[in-house]
Amino acid sequence: MKRYLPFITIAAVLLLAILSGTLLFRSSQRPATQQIPTTLTATAPGPPGAQPPHIKGVQNAPVVLEEFGDFQCPPCAALHPELKKIEAAYGAKVSVVFRHFPLTKLHKNALAAARASEAAGRQSRFWEMHNELYVNQAKWSDAADMRPIFIGYARTLGLDVERFTRDMNDNETVARILADLRRGEALGVTGTPTLFLNNRELPYDTLKSEATLRAAIDAALNGKTQ
Repeated sequence: MKRYLPFITIAAVLLLAILSGTLLFRSSQRPATQQIPTTLTATAPGPPGAQPPHIKGVQNAPVVLEEFGDFQCPPCAALHPELKKIEAAYGAKVSVVFRHFPLTKLHKNALAAARASEAAGRQSRFWEMHNELYVNQAKWSDAADMRPIFIGYARTLGLDVERFTRDMNDNETVARILADLRRGEALGVTGTPTLFLNNRELPYDTLKSEATLRAAIDAALNGKTQ
């Protein structure tokens, strides 16, 4: 598993989000949605990123894994099942936060996939879409038009498809992705996947297997310094 390194800046992504003719659907006004305030105290310092964050697990877990990922990044897809095993094995001891870090110069559909996950999140299905995108990465990564594929995932998840297509191009969707990018850049993220464990960036080699991840988590639970 080789980490993917970006050749992007936040400004480039913002320009793409505003000007690109490849943005999926026409924007339109979306219905107001309520956001539940979430306080996340165990992540690394820096800009807060999108609020509320996408967090799986209990809020006060003793170990918080904060991942900066790109849905089109193959190493991120390889890490996905390992993190699912960690979640199942550790339960309330570990929570996982996902942050967007699409490498748009390398991955032409990464930003669109991030938008799709955020649009699903508006209907409380972020993690389900997160799973669909990683499990089926090979099916949409090189697609010339990923719209019908993402809409198909939305239908599979039982989403309101009309709302989903609106929300993909909503300004708030773009703002959340950019907030995560700013956080990642401030923390020195240089590629994906990058994982922080209780404020500390894990060495990339730690991400290569469930066993090495478990060792890092167990050390943190036992109060050891990595």
